[in-house]
Amino acid sequence: MAVPPETAQQLAQESGSSGKRKPVETRPQFVVRFAGDSGDGMQLAGMQFTTESALAGNDIATLPDFPAEIRAPAGTLAGVSGFQVNFSSQQVFTPGDEPMVLVAMNPAALKVNLEDLKPNGVLIIDKEGFTEANLKKAGYTSNPLTDHSLDKYQVFEVEVSKLTTSAVRELGLNTRAVSRCRNFFVLGLVSWLFQRPTKSVTDYIESRFKKTPELMEANLRAFKSGYNYGETAELFASAYEVKPAQIAPGFYRNITGNSATALGFVAAAVKSGRPLFLGSYPITPASDVLHELSGYKNFPVYTFQAEDEIAGVASAIGAAFGGAIGITTTSGPGMNLKAEAIGLAVKVELPLVITDIQRAGPSTGMPTKPEQADLLMAMYGRHGESPIPIIAAATPADCFDCAFEAVRVAVKYMTPVILLTDGHLANGAEPWLVPDPEQLPEIKVEFRTDPNGFMPYLRDEQTLSRPWAIPGTPGLEHRIGGLSSEHLTGNVSYSPSNNEMMVRLRARKIAGIAREIPPTEIFGDAQGGELLLVGWGSTYGTLREAVLNLRAKGKSVSHVHLRWLNPLPADFGDILRRYKKVMVAEMNMGQLLKMIRADYLIDAVGCNKIQGRPFKVSEVESRILRALEG
Repeated sequence: MAVPPETAQQLAQESGSSGKRKPVETRPQFVVRFAGDSGDGMQLAGMQFTTESALAGNDIATLPDFPAEIRAPAGTLAGVSGFQVNFSSQQVFTPGDEPMVLVAMNPAALKVNLEDLKPNGVLIIDKEGFTEANLKKAGYTSNPLTDHSLDKYQVFEVEVSKLTTSAVRELGLNTRAVSRCRNFFVLGLVSWLFQRPTKSVTDYIESRFKKTPELMEANLRAFKSGYNYGETAELFASAYEVKPAQIAPGFYRNITGNSATALGFVAAAVKSGRPLFLGSYPITPASDVLHELSGYKNFPVYTFQAEDEIAGVASAIGAAFGGAIGITTTSGPGMNLKAEAIGLAVKVELPLVITDIQRAGPSTGMPTKPEQADLLMAMYGRHGESPIPIIAAATPADCFDCAFEAVRVAVKYMTPVILLTDGHLANGAEPWLVPDPEQLPEIKVEFRTDPNGFMPYLRDEQTLSRPWAIPGTPGLEHRIGGLSSEHLTGNVSYSPSNNEMMVRLRARKIAGIAREIPPTEIFGDAQGGELLLVGWGSTYGTLREAVLNLRAKGKSVSHVHLRWLNPLPADFGDILRRYKKVMVAEMNMGQLLKMIRADYLIDAVGCNKIQGRPFKVSEVESRILRALEG
């Protein structure tokens, strides 16, 4: 749903992707995965193919899969990089359970990804990569191209290196430079196979390599050579076409979760009329938010790459104390280090947004793989009673709305807010209907300026928020800090009763946010039924598709997906009790499940996966059917 169908057709005609001699077979959907060594440019090929598909008018969802090792030995299993694209003429919820087409640039890429390929799926292999040395590195004892182990697939062996070299021979490039063009040859071949509009790729190459004309020409030749090879070679009998999806009118762009998060923060800063300050330390997979925001210098956006995680959050707290929108971004290990400073922000009641882009753990874990195991840390991972509002984004595009909402709540209630996304959302992409900035809700910021009757912990009767007083404002000198503070005055107090009162006031303030949470959306049988599937975060698309499929088969299954995890929606307990069975699906060992069982005394069951990979729709469907059968 990237552009209207008529625009997509025009782009296809301009790119020369219509009127081909070979027959074109129409399909409603395809899932394609590019896989190769981390130096083979598969991420770039996947992103450019995604752009082509968006311009063709398809609805899309992507799943990049990065190796954790920065420089794993070439040709090894640890160095395999993949990028999966699901593009369709219908609404897409997930990147797809199984690829229908797999591009494997070497034996390691084949071995890591083959078990996911559908039977009779298309397997495009760089034949020249299957050398004896590469086979050995990947752990093969025989060559899969000759031992009949691939007989259940449609195998197309292509001499990618030889054909790429032939295309760029006249340019006099060295072997390494020629090898780096192979990804564009493969992209050209796959672009032909699916009749993609190619102008976006040629425009990208011309822009990306404009300072090195010889590399620009080489990559253009490689791309066009791959496209022409698909049409002229006897290898492929036909091409495929996926018609444009029916979409709501509007201006769309392809966006990743990290890009959407950054834009949400920028929009919130503009709407609030306050500068935005991001204090962060680079960490996978959160670093891209820092990179993105550093590029918005035309707005009042300031980025600070701190020397460590503690300095990052402390600088953001200082910015909030000075009247800015304070942001810090991190992942699980960084949340551990930031915990004490976040507790300080809770105690002094300053607006701060902590974005935790979750990854598989514990410790360093699998830093490039997604997980949802930080929920209980976000809820309780600080010393003392220090409740914090928690919002979880459901899709890459939803990261924009959640980032915006996190800033609004932080400012209104004078509290830190934790925004949870994960590596799947951060790097995944989907079409985003760009909102009209004028239609975004206002974020009202009020600074205390009147010294008459001022006290640092004098609270608003409705929100229980304390005043935001900018240091240096005449007559508003005040004392805040980590030590227990006296009600109203903020003076240091060791009174037991005062301490309990302040703790309970802060807890009531967070609980009161539930008044603003909209009624919970129930997909399915709103009045009750056999089973309610509950989820949060990046599992949204998979859970929704699984429930859609089962309801089409007559099963009484419904779906609730939570954005607010603290406080939980006010109507959530009543909803849970309408269903005979409740299942909670999450990529952890059952963290939301524990909260639901404790808070509502519901005998819910878990559907859990902790493999650094998102749920497959088929996995969720199977678990639901087992639960329905008892």
